[in-house]
Amino acid sequence: MAYKYLSFDIEIAKVLPPGVYDLKDHRPLGITCAATYTGEGQPKLWYEQNPDGGVAPKMTREALVSLVAYLEEMVEAGYTLLTWNGCGFDFDILAEESGQVQRCRELAWNHLDMMFHFFCITGFPLSLDKAAKGMGLPGKLAGMSGELAPRYWAEGKWAIVLEYVAQDVRTTMDVAKAAENMGELRWINNKGIPSAVSLAGGWLPVSEAVKLPLPDTSWMRTPWHRQKFVGWITQK
Repeated sequence: MAYKYLSFDIEIAKVLPPGVYDLKDHRPLGITCAATYTGEGQPKLWYEQNPDGGVAPKMTREALVSLVAYLEEMVEAGYTLLTWNGCGFDFDILAEESGQVQRCRELAWNHLDMMFHFFCITGFPLSLDKAAKGMGLPGKLAGMSGELAPRYWAEGKWAIVLEYVAQDVRTTMDVAKAAENMGELRWINNKGIPSAVSLAGGWLPVSEAVKLPLPDTSWMRTPWHRQKFVGWITQK
């Protein structure tokens, strides 16, 4: 491996109506739990318990500040933070919920977001599950989704949400390793056809991926701009 990774993922607290596309339009979203994973042993799960021993509806600001500090400590220890769309979502929400905006900007800018790297190459986004399946990996937890996670948490089905977020950080790690070994990221496109992009130069952190030449998006009706993902980091 070119990097020593720590994969990272969060789950939101706000229960949204079905069919909502842009979750950030409904912020503040809250964070129920998070997971981090070095690739060894089991993922580290982050959530809070009430004084009565039950699981809290969402993590407090104090707990999220501790999570930010842990991520910084792991970077200091030589780990590269790894996410799938962490630049455009996870770190943005963590910044708001923890109040540590500048610290989260720095973490996001210097970490490795595979989805953002893919987007900078192709001009379109990709789901973690499609990438995992394209790489021949199990993928996300069957029967669960990011849409269901806050609803299940609110209903007290904490165990399945924690299993879901743990599987996400495992899958993120597995995709990173597999793509590095193959020198390409493979996925199944919307027509069910296997596709691939070259990663001959390896994965790039957000700060480098954003410098890649713009892809041809003339075939798209409303192409996304990279600022959709990094605007919250680069704004003055």
